[in-house]
Amino acid sequence: MTMTPGLLGQGEFPGELSSVPKARRYVRDLLDAAGHAQADDALLLVSELVANAVRHSDSGRRPGGQVHVAVANCDGTLHIDVIDAGSPEHRPSLRADTCIGSCTGRGLWLVDEIASAWGWHDTPAGRVVWFQLTGQ
Repeated sequence: MTMTPGLLGQGEFPGELSSVPKARRYVRDLLDAAGHAQADDALLLVSELVANAVRHSDSGRRPGGQVHVAVANCDGTLHIDVIDAGSPEHRPSLRADTCIGSCTGRGLWLVDEIASAWGWHDTPAGRVVWFQLTGQ
């Protein structure tokens, strides 16, 4: 990972579901220290993206898989990257049949609804799914 202007921190977590609360706690601590106003939204979205990374990427399927989280605050805009090993079978996409009452399949729908911007791209090392929250 390259250093980002305004980088608050970057963490590495095992590619397992038990990492979701660990990543959430890590980001919460960074945002509490920075006094960011949209911490609750950021924590929800980080939880969803880390869970997706573990469930749908090679980070969660291969022994020793890792998920990385990078948090930056640039001119009042919070930018968070969730980086995993990627997967040729799964690409991030919004499900057309997402139901608000559903227990699963709402991760990217929530990101799309809450974030001011989001996207993804593949890298030689894997996949980056990112979102931004503009300060209020």
